[in-house]
Amino acid sequence: MTENGPELPLKTVRGLRGVVDAFYLDDETLQIMREEEAKVRAAGATITVDNRGFNQALERDHVIAIIKDPRFRPPPEPTVELLSKDGKVLGLEVFPFTAQEYLNRDDVVWLSDAFVMFPSVKGNGGEQFVMPPVSFPELNPGNGCYDVISCSPAPTCDLLMRKRRGLQDDPKLASVLIAFNDSGRTARGPAAGPPAGAERASRGDQTVKSHDQR
Repeated sequence: MTENGPELPLKTVRGLRGVVDAFYLDDETLQIMREEEAKVRAAGATITVDNRGFNQALERDHVIAIIKDPRFRPPPEPTVELLSKDGKVLGLEVFPFTAQEYLNRDDVVWLSDAFVMFPSVKGNGGEQFVMPPVSFPELNPGNGCYDVISCSPAPTCDLLMRKRRGLQDDPKLASVLIAFNDSGRTARGPAAGPPAGAERASRGDQTVKSHDQR
């Protein structure tokens, strides 16, 4: 057992390709990050950012921060979506392995090679960027981890976290948070929802279902 969590999950994460450092976050650091996340808005815009993955991570028993380089695998699901107030998916992140789904569609607008918009989808206003919880299959009940989710912290939280760890701000590196319980429950908050990825919306034509646990 380490100071803030069990040893095996930390050892497992540290052994993944592209992981430069990994460590547990203490309650004080998480509280400071919570306050910082509440201030986040999309760069150059008034659209708010709802980091649901981070909010759910705070409900878990343990949170591991990993600092990763470009060799680390891509996330298995989108880490950011643009949603309307009534939950319609107006846009989402795209990866090289999912790009083929959208290349030949005439109802898609590419904002970049990593984000697509669905202009035919009409919401009722109140748009916001949502960063949902994302699955992290390397941690699972086999190594003592339950209700596992991962998320990306806001850039300001990433910098704050690294400074408290005594790490330099290297633009070639990025961070991911992985949160889990010691058993199949949600210890710090409400009961866990469906497993990560279980209730994702069809891209561009349905409302998002149960984003409280993905």
